Amino acid sequence: MDLIKALNDQYVKPELPEMNVGDTVRVSVKVKEGNRERVQAFDGTIIARKHGGINETITVRRISYNVGCEKVFPIHSPTIVSIETIRRGKVRRAKLYYIRDKIGKNAKVKERI
Repeated sequence: MDLIKALNDQYVKPELPEMNVGDTVRVSVKVKEGNRERVQAFDGTIIARKHGGINETITVRRISYNVGCEKVFPIHSPTIVSIETIRRGKVRRAKLYYIRDKIGKNAKVKERI
């Protein structure tokens, strides 16, 4: 078990920002196209946070061109360049799956001050 723990500790990112469900975040991801590599940002609201340790993932949802788009990001993946919190959300649930059914202003999360 110590070997597994040592391997996990080697790949876990120590400098993660404070982020919770309901927060609006900007996730910068490395994208490889052919032989070139660039960084692409994905802005959205965290609607779920799952697992723990090295397997931890966040589900980020955004609306673009009136179509909802969700992506699941492994937090400790080497393809994730950075995660920055844009605004804090005030929510009372651990999973915000109900936002999928909301439209317009109802789909927004109130800001925590």
